[in-house]
Amino acid sequence: MGNFQKNLEKYAELTVKVGVNIQKGQTLVINTALDSAEFVRLVVKKAYEAGAYNVVVNWSDDVVSRTKYDLAPDESFHEYPEFRAKEIVDLAENGAAFISVFSSSPDLLKGVNPERISNFQKAAGQALSTYRKFIQSDKVSWTVVAAPSQKWAEKVFPNETPEVSVQKLWDAIFKATRADLDNPVEAWKKHDETLHEKVNYLNSKRYKKLHYKAPGTDLTIELPNNHLWVGAGSVNEKGHEFMANMPTEEVFTVPYKTGVNGTVASTKPLSYGGNLIDQFSVTFENGRIVDVKAKEGEEILKRLVETDEGSHYLGEVALVPHNSPISQSNILFYNTLFDENASNHLAIGSAYAFCIEGGKKMSSEELAENGLNESITHVDFMIGSADMDIDGITEDGSEEPVFRKGDWAF
Repeated sequence: MGNFQKNLEKYAELTVKVGVNIQKGQTLVINTALDSAEFVRLVVKKAYEAGAYNVVVNWSDDVVSRTKYDLAPDESFHEYPEFRAKEIVDLAENGAAFISVFSSSPDLLKGVNPERISNFQKAAGQALSTYRKFIQSDKVSWTVVAAPSQKWAEKVFPNETPEVSVQKLWDAIFKATRADLDNPVEAWKKHDETLHEKVNYLNSKRYKKLHYKAPGTDLTIELPNNHLWVGAGSVNEKGHEFMANMPTEEVFTVPYKTGVNGTVASTKPLSYGGNLIDQFSVTFENGRIVDVKAKEGEEILKRLVETDEGSHYLGEVALVPHNSPISQSNILFYNTLFDENASNHLAIGSAYAFCIEGGKKMSSEELAENGLNESITHVDFMIGSADMDIDGITEDGSEEPVFRKGDWAF
């Protein structure tokens, strides 16, 4: 067996055993594009070998998706198939695990009327809101992984031949997910422990606010009194561990919805709705986004903010050292799954309920009372760099270094 095939097998096994940690008798749902067929077939095999009861694969195709955006009537973008939403909630209620395999080109919908994209994002967000709550309170096991498509690979490695670009992207994915190591499952256990050291330190500190400073950035983010920092592994309702993102290098928590003030500048392009948004800044007053500017994709960014009331606020604050392995690779992936793990980031939209004490069992009203934001969207954008300093502000107003020059200061 060649090296590539060995790594692909290990990657599929990681996705099943560490990503969703499939249990005997459990159903697995995989959402994927046709580009990832070879990898997905391996994942299906590994899942059944690990005792899965049933594996449901929902295939999509980028060419078909783009054709719809080009030719379908406007009204069709205001709808999301009801039977799809019902199916996914039914599967989640019955304890299924979910894998999403990302492979789409970051430019898939370039040139499409932004209104169509925005309308569909809203329709999908509303239809899948129950499922999103399941995910954001850790009721079910889920993971997001990636596999190269030709178009995506060529975007990342534009100077290579098509074949070499795909191979290079596979190699970068294997490295970022530790699938190229002799014992990746063991390596992930150690990685989980390392991230939890940072989590434990931050949770012991109970900072009232974080103050970010970098070129173009001067931002203060208040944190809820009972906030929790989390990182790497999560635990579902039944007590089974899973890894929601592979790769992951972040520790994160929730902001206090109305406690964000100042301006933050992006440091990497954001791939959203099949388009790139680049060189942008976001300004906040009492938590609310009051201004956005972008050199590329400004209209798309404005429409993202206008998705609903909650999309005018933040839902996540994540810390990632600039010297993280993905950042050090110097590869711009044009894919949030990877780029957010190379950079400090924030997320516009909904907050994770498990980021405050007792949040997993709280109602929407209780979460709101605790300062958590609710929205039908959740979109991460990258703000970290080697020039970023972050201070933690304690209850008594004193400041302590959390990040210096883009790296942990403790």
